[in-house]
Amino acid sequence: MGTISRIALALVIIGALNWGLIGLFQFDLVATLFGGQDSLLARVVYTLVGISGIISLGLLFRTDEDEAYVADSEPDPDLYTNPNLRTEFGEEPDFSDPAGRRRRETDDDSGR
Repeated sequence: MGTISRIALALVIIGALNWGLIGLFQFDLVATLFGGQDSLLARVVYTLVGISGIISLGLLFRTDEDEAYVADSEPDPDLYTNPNLRTEFGEEPDFSDPAGRRRRETDDDSGR
């Protein structure tokens, strides 16, 4: 999740908490902090929360595969694993000693 998405999500949460206070207690925290609903600062906060809601709509439709390719995040380690390693029939390769692996392959061929 990118920085803009995180900021947008934080503002959406602030807006949701404010609406919860309005619904439960008829108390508008943003209007109280910034001098009423008609003040310039309160309107800026309301506008930012609304824009953040629009930005956060993209998070609703994002799939897990999209999250793996976001430039700001680390790649998903399960995306690059061999699915056969965790099964009873899968072969587990030994990457610790490539030279030893080559010796074993040649030993097997010479024994035939």
